[in-house]
Amino acid sequence: MTPSADLDILAKALAWLEQGKAPLLVTVVATWGSSPRPAGSLLAMCAGGLHAGSVSGGCVEEDLFRRLGAGEWNKLCQPALLSYGVDKEEANRFGLPCGGQLDLLIEPILAESHWLALYEWAASGQTVLRIMEAASGEARIQISNDPAIPAFSFGNGLMHKVFGPQWRMLLIGANHLARYVAQFAQALDYQVLVCDPRENYLAQWDMAGTVCLREMPDDAVRALEHYRRSIILTLTHDPKLDDMALMEALELDAFYVGALGSQRSSDQRRKRMRMLDIAPEKIDRLHAPVGMAIGSRTPAEIAIAIMADITAQRNQAGAYARR
Repeated sequence: MTPSADLDILAKALAWLEQGKAPLLVTVVATWGSSPRPAGSLLAMCAGGLHAGSVSGGCVEEDLFRRLGAGEWNKLCQPALLSYGVDKEEANRFGLPCGGQLDLLIEPILAESHWLALYEWAASGQTVLRIMEAASGEARIQISNDPAIPAFSFGNGLMHKVFGPQWRMLLIGANHLARYVAQFAQALDYQVLVCDPRENYLAQWDMAGTVCLREMPDDAVRALEHYRRSIILTLTHDPKLDDMALMEALELDAFYVGALGSQRSSDQRRKRMRMLDIAPEKIDRLHAPVGMAIGSRTPAEIAIAIMADITAQRNQAGAYARR
């Protein structure tokens, strides 16, 4: 599995720590107005200008490097809160548009065992929640697969941040479209699993970082039974395989279930689901035809439409048209 952006940042910070450097982890904890990076974004940095990740478009990072080079945080032993853009002049100076404001938490990486455990758990495919008390820097980690827990929050002196594959995407069908969906999904930090029992299809699948499954689609879906942060998409155009997966998927508490096809084939699919005695309220959860209505035609465009629909659902964007 390809490391997520957060894990890549942690890996570099741990490497600097092993080299005897004193890395700091900077987290965007709050934003007001327009901000280049959302809350939860990370930047690891240490002396000499070494850094990974980002918290702004670049100007804030330059100021952080300057202050680090000046020795401002040489003896930092607990988190420190820092604000940028508190007035219009400062917002302009640091490249924060529209009067934006950025609150950062500067945290020394001291307890190597804590950070190493966090990294290893998340890199192994676990979804890990880190809870840190801002005043003292005391932190703990725990496995968490509950989609109701936000990826990041900061309030009442506590910072909650989720690391690892927060979302898993199961693609039924190792075809051309699935390649584009997998690429976009990986860019958005999904763990991607691709299931296709047809050997001639899976033999051609060479997407790095994805997990290949050769079992039947219903078995692959059942394996996600206790993982609510799951996206299940049927993309084969073969009703025998797609329906096999959908019958199981609609019985699970998966976040999103989608099926490729025209409106006519989607209507026929829903009719087959009703004939199989699947409850109407469960059939209503099916996104079919899958994807937003952007006039997509090519596999890449269809993949964009699918990922846009899923992203809008995750961001609770409200009502919008689908393909």
